Amino acid sequence: MPLDKRLLQQAKLAQTNLVLTIVLGYAAFGVVVVQAFYLSRIINQVFLEGQSLFSHDKGVWQLLLILFGLSLLRAGLVWSSQVTAQRVAGQIKNHLRERLTTHLFTLGPTYTQGERSGELTNTAIEGIEALDAYFSQYIPQLAMSVLIPVTMLMVVFPLDFISGLVLLLTAPLIPIFMILIGSWAETLTNRQWISLSRMSAHFLDVLQGLTTLKLLGRSRQQIETIALISDRFRQTTMEVLRVAFLSALVLELVSTLSTAIVAVEIGLRLLYGHLAFEQAFFVLILAPEFYLPLRQLGTRFHAGLSGVTAIRRIFEILETASANKKAQFLQKTELLFPLKTIHFDNVHYVYDDGTRPALKSVSFTIDLGQKIAVVGPSGAGKSTLVQLLLRFIEPQQGHILVNGLPLNDFELSAWRAQVAWLPQQPYLFHVSVIENLRLANPKATMEQVRWATHQANATTFIEALPQGYDTIIGERGARLSGGQAQRLALARAFLKDAPFLILDESTANLDPEQESQIQAAMKQLLHGRTALIIAHRLKTIYQADQILVMSAGQIIERGTHDGLLQQRGLYHRLVKATN
Repeated sequence: MPLDKRLLQQAKLAQTNLVLTIVLGYAAFGVVVVQAFYLSRIINQVFLEGQSLFSHDKGVWQLLLILFGLSLLRAGLVWSSQVTAQRVAGQIKNHLRERLTTHLFTLGPTYTQGERSGELTNTAIEGIEALDAYFSQYIPQLAMSVLIPVTMLMVVFPLDFISGLVLLLTAPLIPIFMILIGSWAETLTNRQWISLSRMSAHFLDVLQGLTTLKLLGRSRQQIETIALISDRFRQTTMEVLRVAFLSALVLELVSTLSTAIVAVEIGLRLLYGHLAFEQAFFVLILAPEFYLPLRQLGTRFHAGLSGVTAIRRIFEILETASANKKAQFLQKTELLFPLKTIHFDNVHYVYDDGTRPALKSVSFTIDLGQKIAVVGPSGAGKSTLVQLLLRFIEPQQGHILVNGLPLNDFELSAWRAQVAWLPQQPYLFHVSVIENLRLANPKATMEQVRWATHQANATTFIEALPQGYDTIIGERGARLSGGQAQRLALARAFLKDAPFLILDESTANLDPEQESQIQAAMKQLLHGRTALIIAHRLKTIYQADQILVMSAGQIIERGTHDGLLQQRGLYHRLVKATN
């Protein structure tokens, strides 16, 4: 298994516990050497010197007590080493999970929409969890497989040069076989991980679209597809296990044959009187312990291989440059207060490496307290404006200026604290109502939450839920209607109390009664705030201070509702089409 420098850098996060794990493991080996010494002495005294348990002169009971104490000490050291090893893995996994989650949020929906959510979820959960064996077993064992054999040779060579030479010559056989089998195992593990990722992605896609599949009568077909994918994963898993067992067999065979060679050469020299019994027995006891770390390294290798395969995907995500990565953050983020103007200055943006233009020379200004509406056909560039303002992406040409300063000069979290975004389909999590609301303001009191829901006309339906504010609403608000979900999103905006609002189709796909309630709440929310409104229902933006009409990534018309109607251009046609 190649040592990835990026993985070793992660190990530095738990350097203290990692060093402690190795030290404790090495100390346990030291106890083994001392145990072998006392065991060989006890057997020599009993069988050759005629000592009994309670002999008149010496007896071996004291040595047996020492041996028993050493056994307890060894058990304690091994247990302590395992505990610290788990701490190493836990620290690194928690750090990586937080880092990966934060980076995915930084990349924003522009990145995640191009990926399969099931695959990303599998990477963030199973992928990081697979690193446990790598850091808790493989890395410590890698150090032990060097330290213990070297120390063992230093002990054996002064006692028995020939046995030390045999150990030295046979030791490389185990790593050689491990490398030969390891390349095959790594290929199969890569295939297994890809199969698991695809299965996870497809399964989540099916779950998310289950209602649609049932309506179209295609759910049964997906059962067969999932069964096929699962069987493919089973086959790849069995291939990995077959290689792992084969590797264990080969390593055990090599170490057993090597130990047998040591035993034979020691036995022959003992038989001809060229070696003392106690010395020979001591070396013979240590021989299996010499090969044990190398054998265990092979086992740990296979245990940690899944983590190494997963980390490639994790680092691929982490090394994906976010749009904000090169921003030079100002130290004085208070320059955002108060928010006076937002100005788009000749902004360009192109998707898919320049093949799909989204914005071309877009320039406009939003002054303090203004309500600017943006309309246009699908694909006109409206959503790109929202992503630029939320800093999910950055302008490729031109600038977005806030209070006369480039937007990307401000620290990302400081800017987003000034913005409340109401998307067309607000995302609600599988937690309680109050937890969903407090995403906007984690420190909000219950009084503030109730005030926000009252302003959003959401109090009545929330209190009618089985557990009120503590009711679990399901993933994506599965237990709520579209209007109820929108009102919770509005309550979030009230709770955040941001000076700048982005409203993206917040009344689309609602019945007239729901729309009326949301419009009333939205009017209250907009009062005294600066806002950018993206809308297809044009009647919702007739009173906007300025309306921008976009087509093919450009602003082709701008003005008030009455003024644009008089121009009889695209806006006139859109209004006429909706009436």
